[in-house]
Amino acid sequence: MISLEQSPSRPIKLTRESNTAVFIAIAIIALWAISLVILLSLDITQFNSLMLLPIIFWQTFLYTGLFITAHDAMHGVVFPKNTKVNHFIGSLCLSLYGLLPYQKLLKKHWLHHHNPASEIDPDFHNGKQKNFFAWYFHFMKGYWSWTQIIALMIIYNVVNYTTHIPKDNLTYFWVIPSLVSSLQLFYFGTFLPHTEPESGYSEPHRAQTISRPIWWSFITCYHFGYHEEHHEYPHVSWWELPEIYQSKL
Repeated sequence: MISLEQSPSRPIKLTRESNTAVFIAIAIIALWAISLVILLSLDITQFNSLMLLPIIFWQTFLYTGLFITAHDAMHGVVFPKNTKVNHFIGSLCLSLYGLLPYQKLLKKHWLHHHNPASEIDPDFHNGKQKNFFAWYFHFMKGYWSWTQIIALMIIYNVVNYTTHIPKDNLTYFWVIPSLVSSLQLFYFGTFLPHTEPESGYSEPHRAQTISRPIWWSFITCYHFGYHEEHHEYPHVSWWELPEIYQSKL
């Protein structure tokens, strides 16, 4: 739980239990790993496409949880008591997610927070093509490299060859969920909250909250739709954002 304190001359202070965040982070990592092991061992020849879809969506949701956990680590809130442990968890999550370099994303993410929706913002569109797909591909170019892609292809084939896990299982439960998760994170965490409203951006965060019922906010992207609150209070965990939002109503 968090508490908000406000005085006329001082900004809102946030106090939280530091151990809760690390327990949630470990639970997400463990759930992702257990789920992946079980799914890779399934005989999916007995499944039709309609049966596979909810399973793929489930694994996608867990992949998104890995990235959100890494994102919280970038803000130092996964384990505030120990910075090294905090960043180790963040680095582990990004490695499991897709061999993403934690330090590179850490620098870019804080550049985004200091210069949201601007030419300097690495997560922003190129200033000309603002539609979803153009912005998404521009966004992804800044975070993916051929080295990562080739390394993932090698891992994919080595795992298939050495463990004899069917390629269909690897594709449906390892490759596709990671890719769909990137679309989910971009849509709910960048495109919707940072698209310029007709009335113009609200300074200084240039972010808007996409208000939804709490259960739906959690399912769509771990409450990342409460984006104005995230920019206003960047040192608050993802699961605390609804409470921040409610406190401002």
